[in-house]
Amino acid sequence: MKTRLSFVKFYLYTFLAFVLTAVILLFPADCLSFALKGLNLWFERMIPTLFPFMVLSGIIIRMDLTDSFVKILNPVLGRLFRIRPACVYGMLVGFLCGFPMGAHVTAQLYEQKQISRQEAAYLLSFCNNIGPVYFISFVLPMLSLKETAPFLFGMYGLPLLYGLFLRYTVFQNAVDGGFCQRLPAKKRIFLLTAMDESVLSALSGIARLGGYMVFFNLLFILPELAARLFSAKEGFAVLFTGGISCLLEITGGINLMGNRMPHLVLCILPFGGLSCIAQTYSMIKNTDLSVTEYVMHKMVLTAVTVLYYALLYSFPRA
Repeated sequence: MKTRLSFVKFYLYTFLAFVLTAVILLFPADCLSFALKGLNLWFERMIPTLFPFMVLSGIIIRMDLTDSFVKILNPVLGRLFRIRPACVYGMLVGFLCGFPMGAHVTAQLYEQKQISRQEAAYLLSFCNNIGPVYFISFVLPMLSLKETAPFLFGMYGLPLLYGLFLRYTVFQNAVDGGFCQRLPAKKRIFLLTAMDESVLSALSGIARLGGYMVFFNLLFILPELAARLFSAKEGFAVLFTGGISCLLEITGGINLMGNRMPHLVLCILPFGGLSCIAQTYSMIKNTDLSVTEYVMHKMVLTAVTVLYYALLYSFPRA
């Protein structure tokens, strides 16, 4: 059975590669346009937004300054979530700096032996989300949504509650397995050494993110061609292409979708799209953390978000 499944996968991947190659050769101008949009989004948004945080966070982690950095918040978040300061730091950066910093910082903390595997798996389950600056400055205006409170809660309040729920259910027996266990202290390194290592690591990470954004934006050509093939009406074609594109790469998909069906986009945001999953895998691939578990938690959060918006708009609003 396993051999047959591998056989099917081999021919499926070969077929998909052949189709994509043929599409690129037959529609070079369209493919170039989509790929260029992905490159521009990476250059204009991802690099200036994420790269400085990736370098700074890398320095803080390598110099073992995480406990001091969260000294004020640790008495509250540490007790509420029953986690150590290093986990509070990963949680804080994951929520404030946004995707994929949650996965990046979690992997770094784990690789630097400042948190255990169970702590890393726990953080990854709810801390890798769309950043609030990106959400407020790009997503809400693009969707023409003027209110912020209900959407901020849907984007960040739900993952926080989900993380709290996981801590007292799925991860409740992990206390003896790492959450309260004191890991061996690491020798601190000099600032310039930490900076050099952090810059190299950040450059590698941001370059991989750019590659994924360009590639998945290129895939937008597939729903676009499908809409042309079936001669879809203009309104439906935009919704179809935009919806599928959001599932492929969320930023480019939002650009295509615009303010059409904003609540569909809001429900897709917690999942992040296939590009986000691939980027998360890129961040954690050198560890033994499971991308499958990450995807399962994202699917649960997406379902909870859909339920939240269904309940929110099922009642009359003043």
